[in-house]
Amino acid sequence: MKIILAGAGAFGAKHLDAIQAIGNVEVVSLVGGNLQRTRELAKKYGIGHVTTGLSEALNRPGVEAAILATPTPLHAAQAIACLKAGKHVQVEIPLADRWSEAQAVADLQQQTGLTCMVGHTRRFNPSHQWIHRRIAKGELAIQQMDVQTYFFRRTNINALGQPRSWTDHLLWHHAAHTVDLFTYQTGSSVTIAHAVQGPIHPTLGIAMDMSIQLKSASGAICTLSLSFNNEGPLGTFFRYICDHGTYIARYDDLIDGKEQKIDVSHIDVSMNGIELQDREFFRAIQEHREPNASVAQVLPCYRTLAELERQLLAQD
Repeated sequence: MKIILAGAGAFGAKHLDAIQAIGNVEVVSLVGGNLQRTRELAKKYGIGHVTTGLSEALNRPGVEAAILATPTPLHAAQAIACLKAGKHVQVEIPLADRWSEAQAVADLQQQTGLTCMVGHTRRFNPSHQWIHRRIAKGELAIQQMDVQTYFFRRTNINALGQPRSWTDHLLWHHAAHTVDLFTYQTGSSVTIAHAVQGPIHPTLGIAMDMSIQLKSASGAICTLSLSFNNEGPLGTFFRYICDHGTYIARYDDLIDGKEQKIDVSHIDVSMNGIELQDREFFRAIQEHREPNASVAQVLPCYRTLAELERQLLAQD
């Protein structure tokens, strides 16, 4: 399969690592905003063509699909461009930072019938898969999810500590992981959603701290705390409080409530959530089926985020 990858930053490299591990997929063009940096990354992975233009990459011979690991404000428009060009597309989380744009991508996917998947990686992490499979078997039911998403980013930097040309967002990006995972794991829609946020940063123009509460139709509740101010342990930590046991997921790793490690190495062919996500994308294209984390499946998450944003704007 010939694909293109847009995004020469930290997550673009993660996808390139995943593609190398998967095999039988060729990246025929790498798209980036900085041509020199894009060339350097392309050389590292043996990619022969680089460009700053998405349309140029999409027009390369034999291209079937695209992976977008570009800045959040570009996601929806670029996903639409890929679909209009007749290409399957996987767009990194978040799908969009506005409800109208998320809806527009979903509408176009329905019209074209092409595969459109969103990078909701938590659905694929072996730790969360282990929980999901036990729920599906009727062995567990979630009572509460308690989630902490903590970073230390008081200036506009990316995951590598480099200056960023756009501004990240706790709600539309980082909360999207948990809002979607909550509905995925409980198997029911969000019926109640509330949010409050701390002061707006004077130069970044975003809240640096946020708290979200959710309730699902199943009766389960979720408490999500997010911060760009946290100088302690960084990352996202999920505590599942279930009717039978408590479990804590730290990305691909899982422990129980007594800090005993749970072996999840047998859950899938890899312990890398990004690789498993990409494998699902390629398989769905080959098998002509809807992928897990399709745009249709994750759209309710973005509807909830839009409602939370409405509440936060009203509070200001």
